[in-house]
Amino acid sequence: MLAADAEIIAVGSELLTHQRIDTNSLYLTEQLNALGVEVRRKLIVGDDRALLTAAVNHALAHVGIVVLTGGLGPTEDDITRDAVAAAFGRSLVFRQDICDQIEDRFRRFNRKMAEINRRQAYLVEGADLLPNPRGTAPGQWIEQDGRVAMLLPGPPGELKPMFASECVPRLEQRLPPQVIRTRFYGVAGMTESELDQLISPVYSKYTNPATTILAAPGDIQVHLRARCATLEETERLFSEVCGPIEELLGDRIYSREGETLETVVGNLLRERGGTLSVAESLTGGLLGERITLVPGSSDYFVGGFIAYSDRLKTELLGVDASLIERRSAVSEEVALAMAEGARARTGSTYAVSVTGEAGPVSASGAPPARVYIGLPGPGLSETRHFQFPGDRSRVRTLAAQTALDFLRRRIR
Repeated sequence: MLAADAEIIAVGSELLTHQRIDTNSLYLTEQLNALGVEVRRKLIVGDDRALLTAAVNHALAHVGIVVLTGGLGPTEDDITRDAVAAAFGRSLVFRQDICDQIEDRFRRFNRKMAEINRRQAYLVEGADLLPNPRGTAPGQWIEQDGRVAMLLPGPPGELKPMFASECVPRLEQRLPPQVIRTRFYGVAGMTESELDQLISPVYSKYTNPATTILAAPGDIQVHLRARCATLEETERLFSEVCGPIEELLGDRIYSREGETLETVVGNLLRERGGTLSVAESLTGGLLGERITLVPGSSDYFVGGFIAYSDRLKTELLGVDASLIERRSAVSEEVALAMAEGARARTGSTYAVSVTGEAGPVSASGAPPARVYIGLPGPGLSETRHFQFPGDRSRVRTLAAQTALDFLRRRIR
């Protein structure tokens, strides 16, 4: 049986520039996880034979499965075959039958095979050939001392079918029964440190599942990743760990399936037959953009107003000019008046307004980064104010996120 952990090594100096991204490792991770294999490390190595040999040696010393992508072409900088052979202490063996297949492929396209393509007919001694009907670079499967290395072509159109048809069946025969499952929570309304202080007494007792916390402005994702022999064991483990976490977080959890906050809000509005309008000042359309990023948002979003100046707050939304003069545009009273104006003019079930000072300086006299959110709806007329940390961009992002979460909690 193979050890059910892996490293992925992407080969190619082009992947170390800003112009190319390694997307193969995302696909391979998904496929390996489906087999119960945990990916321990991903690495990009340029076209350096010594560095790649060292990377393969390191991987073979730490995991049972090593997947290499790229570097199987015909040119001098295609070094994967040479480096892997050196790491295994084996020679490269020329295969005339592979060369004939490559030459035949060129012939079918009315082209003559270049001499350098003969390099692709070399296999690491003892390797199994992985056929590549979509290209000239065959893959290779090498086993030694209970470990395996797979050499796969770089182009995704060649790698994916080769891995699915040639590698997955081999892995299924050699891997112990394993299941990897992930539980996901989207959390709003608290900081990363607040969340960790609240739930760490629960998750820190366990190494399986492993818990990861990812934070963005106003939004936190909690991932619990369990690996067990059976699906039933995984579910039992999640029940043991996740129940207490859910009880502690309560309605701060807005998603268990990975949906964005704007998607959750839209689903709630659609389920309840509600509609929404927005009135934005400091966010300048960011809130409306978030809402309309969701396909089908026209089912519930009727429109919005960007009333950045005091004059447009009065002319577009009907906010009393004397109210702005008395309380300033950055106030609870003006925030609510903006939202009520949007609701009255659109006939929406709910309206959300955002006004405030994004900073770094204040034009209204209110502290920089002070934000007010208004929310009228059926039996509902609320405002909230916040003092957000960070620069202008972060304050605007936090304001839009907080407004959506405020609405989510109030939809009836």
